[in-house]
Amino acid sequence: MNRRYSFWKFISRKKYLIVSVLGVVFVGFVGENSILKHVQNRMLVRGMKAEIDAYNAQYEKDEHMLKELQRNPKAITKIARERYFMKADDEDIFVLSDDKKKEDNNNETTD
Repeated sequence: MNRRYSFWKFISRKKYLIVSVLGVVFVGFVGENSILKHVQNRMLVRGMKAEIDAYNAQYEKDEHMLKELQRNPKAITKIARERYFMKADDEDIFVLSDDKKKEDNNNETTD
């Protein structure tokens, strides 16, 4: 009996502190609008803004290429040759490779 009485006496004296601590824990970590969720959402927004910037840069590059293709008919042949390896009827294409054969050093042994 004495033990229960001392427990309730402690709670009655520190009730504002206990409620404050529980409120801070709930707001900070448990709730749907917690600080932890807020930080995660900010990181997510930052990543999405970086993606938007990358897509905008790609869009500008593609739009520039499209305008170039509409202005210059030789640009179409240039892209066809570079990307799709197409050639004119009277041309020959030689593909040069700069691959080097790797020599095996089977003669050396390590102990």
